[in-house]
Amino acid sequence: MTNVNSTRIEKRRLGKTDLLVTPIGLGCWQFGGRGRSTSTVWKSPPQEEIDNMVKAALDGGINWFDTAEAYGSGASERALATALCKAHMANRDVVIATKWFPFFRTARNILGSIDERIGCLSPCKIDLYQIHLPYAFSSLEAQMDAMAALVKAGKIRYIGVSNFSAKKMRRAHSALAKHGLPLASNQVKFNLINRNLEKNVLAAAKELNVSLIAYSPLAQGLLTGKFHKNPDLLRNVPFLRRMLMRGMIEKTRALVKALEDIAVAHNCTASEVALSWAVNFHGDTIVAIPGATKLEHVRQNVGALTLKLSPEEMAKLDEQSRLISK
Repeated sequence: MTNVNSTRIEKRRLGKTDLLVTPIGLGCWQFGGRGRSTSTVWKSPPQEEIDNMVKAALDGGINWFDTAEAYGSGASERALATALCKAHMANRDVVIATKWFPFFRTARNILGSIDERIGCLSPCKIDLYQIHLPYAFSSLEAQMDAMAALVKAGKIRYIGVSNFSAKKMRRAHSALAKHGLPLASNQVKFNLINRNLEKNVLAAAKELNVSLIAYSPLAQGLLTGKFHKNPDLLRNVPFLRRMLMRGMIEKTRALVKALEDIAVAHNCTASEVALSWAVNFHGDTIVAIPGATKLEHVRQNVGALTLKLSPEEMAKLDEQSRLISK
C-alpha cells in the first residue's frame, strides 16, 4: 500500500470541539484479546498483526482510533497504545477515543476508574471519553457532571456518548452546557442495513452540532459480500456474530450485488463502497469506525477515505437499502 499524506485527506470537526478526524477511523474492538466480550464476536489478532494494522492505518492517512474499557477489560486499549508506540505515533497528531462501561456502576466510578483507563492507554492521552451505554445506576446528569470534572482536571479533553437516543443525547448536551462544555459525539450503529438513527437521532445531532460516530458500518462484515459468495465461511465466525448474520444473507443479496457493481466501476471493493456511502450520504455529520482483523481490512478502510460516489450511485444504494426493511 502506498503511503497517503494525511494532510491531503479532508478532516471533519467532531461536534463543537477542536478535534479534527478523518471521515474514517479505526475501531479497535477486535483488539480485545480472548475476553468474552470480544471472543464471542471476533477472533482477535496477535499483537504483531495489530501493530501492522495500526501502522497501515496511519500510513494510509487515518488519524484516529476508537477503543473501550469493555473490549477485553482494557486489553484493546493496551494493544492500541503498544502499536502506536511502535509506530512512534503516541500523542503525535493522533486522536484517541475510549469509553467508560456503566453496567452496575454509578457516576462516582467515572472518577474512580479514570486512572486505570489512563494507565492502559499510556503514554497516549484520552481525547474523547464516552459513556458506552445509557445504563448506569446514576442519573445521566450525574454522569455528565463526573465527565465534566475529568475535563476540568485535565484527564480527558472532550466528552461523548454511545448508543444514546435523541432524548438522552439532548439531556447529556444540556447537562454539559451547564459546565460550559460541548457534547462532542454520539456513537451509534449505522450502515446500509441498519438506519435507525435516521428516525430521530440524526436530526437532533444536526440541531445540536453533535457528530455521529457510526459503529458496525459494514454490518460486522455482511456488506463485504464474502459471505454471500461463500456462506460456508460463516462456520468460522464466532458464535454470536454468526447467529446475527445467518438470517440476513438472502435478504441482503440484492443490496450486496449493487455494492459490487459500483465497486467494479471504481476498481475497488464492496466494503469501500459501503463505507464511502456511510460517511457521505448525510454530509459531514457522520464519521465511521470500521474495525479490522486482517491487514487487508485496513487497506480497504483506507481506500474508502478517498472514494467519491456519484449522486446516482448514492441514490441506488439508498433505494436498495430501503427495500430491505419493506
